[in-house]
Amino acid sequence: MTALIDYGMGNLRSVSKALEKVGIKPLITSDPHIVSKAEAVVLPGVGAFKDAVQNLKKAGLFSAVIRHIEKGKPYLGICLGLQLLFERSYEFGTEEGFGLLEGDVVLLPTTVKVPHIGWNQVWKKKDSRLFENIKDGDYFYFVHSYHVVPKKGEVIATLTDYGINFVSAVEYGNVFGVQFHPEKSQKLGLKVLENFKKVVYG
Repeated sequence: MTALIDYGMGNLRSVSKALEKVGIKPLITSDPHIVSKAEAVVLPGVGAFKDAVQNLKKAGLFSAVIRHIEKGKPYLGICLGLQLLFERSYEFGTEEGFGLLEGDVVLLPTTVKVPHIGWNQVWKKKDSRLFENIKDGDYFYFVHSYHVVPKKGEVIATLTDYGINFVSAVEYGNVFGVQFHPEKSQKLGLKVLENFKKVVYG
């Protein structure tokens, strides 16, 4: 069972439909007990980091997701779901995330239009199970103002150029995260989700 976490900030319908297209029937849930039993967790998100943390904590989901990941079970974070993996965000003050990956979440450079909205290229930095059969430089759809800055380069799966080379995906053991929206990225987005399905179910 793959749990698709509902904490009031994700575009759950489109993510759910995209997962179904690749053969995953997600269980949309805000129940931490279901999360604890899930084989895999998908955490989408749009909006402010601080609101996401507060909503997850209120529902008892914050610690449930951390426990899921610490057990070595697969996790896919989409957009805000990627950013939450890190230690802290500087969006509207400072807020602590899951702290499972070292690093911060910071604003994109003021030299470019923020938010970053639209199609952009993704460049691979290492062999990644999430990007199997996806070509270097393929395009994905982004909507965000903040980006992650990992302390350890080994977690970086892909980079994207938008004023700077920012981290557009991470992969570290059972932890996967993408800054772009696979559910809005057409065939290639579905390929990313299909690759995640292979990680979970073989």
